[in-house]
Amino acid sequence: MLKVESVNLLQVKDLHTSFHTLDGIARAVDGVSFEVGEGETVGLVGESGCGKSVTALSILRLVDAPGRIESGEILLRGRNLLTLPKKEMRAVRGGQISMIFQEPMTSLNPVFTIGDQVIEAVRLHQKLGVAEARQEAIEMLRKVGIPSPEQRIDSYPHQLSGGMKQRVMIAMALVCRPSLLIADEPTTALDVTIQAEILDLLAALQGELKMAVLLITHNLGIVAGMARRVVVMYAGKVAESAETADLFENPRHPYTMLLFKAVPRLDTPRLSRLEDIKGVVPNPKRWPAGCRFHPRCPYAIEKCSRQEPPLEEKRPNHWAACWVLK
Repeated sequence: MLKVESVNLLQVKDLHTSFHTLDGIARAVDGVSFEVGEGETVGLVGESGCGKSVTALSILRLVDAPGRIESGEILLRGRNLLTLPKKEMRAVRGGQISMIFQEPMTSLNPVFTIGDQVIEAVRLHQKLGVAEARQEAIEMLRKVGIPSPEQRIDSYPHQLSGGMKQRVMIAMALVCRPSLLIADEPTTALDVTIQAEILDLLAALQGELKMAVLLITHNLGIVAGMARRVVVMYAGKVAESAETADLFENPRHPYTMLLFKAVPRLDTPRLSRLEDIKGVVPNPKRWPAGCRFHPRCPYAIEKCSRQEPPLEEKRPNHWAACWVLK
């Protein structure tokens, strides 16, 4: 896969995660491979239903039944997380890898104060006493921009705005200073001003804590501003992977090209319509034969419907799975 200059912190190799239902097997993640270097930000992008969030949950082994990780390797500094006993895996979650989930409004427990929820993470991974853990939680709430954290620590989630709840989620994720943060749509349901504040906060904390970030989003603007490299997923597979600047200047997969065309631009005529990608992401229980994007692809040839294209290096450190674009 993509070569990077930094030392690899995380390596996902040929990951397969499926959901076994009465209606058939949904192969949500179907042979995904990528890497995240120490301290770098990698963007994982694609439409809803492409397998991004299931990939993230697989890394943390949080896929619930009827889902299961079928095969592959998830290496954290060379240690395969899929072979760890449950107790050791619990120490990895929060301690070495943390995750900000999509929806701050529902991710916090409404019957506990925000302090209770942040302190729980501290005590679980750092083995501190109650007073020390509370002080650690207050300091992290201050870092993420919660005003008057000494008072706010005793607030309940319903007493906070959406932006403040997202800051609490970030505090919970970072209070144990993990090596890798998985941010799954960290600005969903927030207005654009708050989105910008949250992204600036994440960037500042990443630099301060020297952590890597796997940023999961469908927003290419966010990726352009934050990620060093981008992995584009479609229908459970990696469609393209490259350094961010190279991907934006010279996409080598039709799906990536169409994603860019669907983004509003300042230089387009005011009343012009955005281009959309025809059709929808296919059902993971019945992926199309050949290239999974071919039913929606304006460049598809007959071969695309018969043979699945391999992920090939089209140019240095730029990989794509397409029979047509070279």
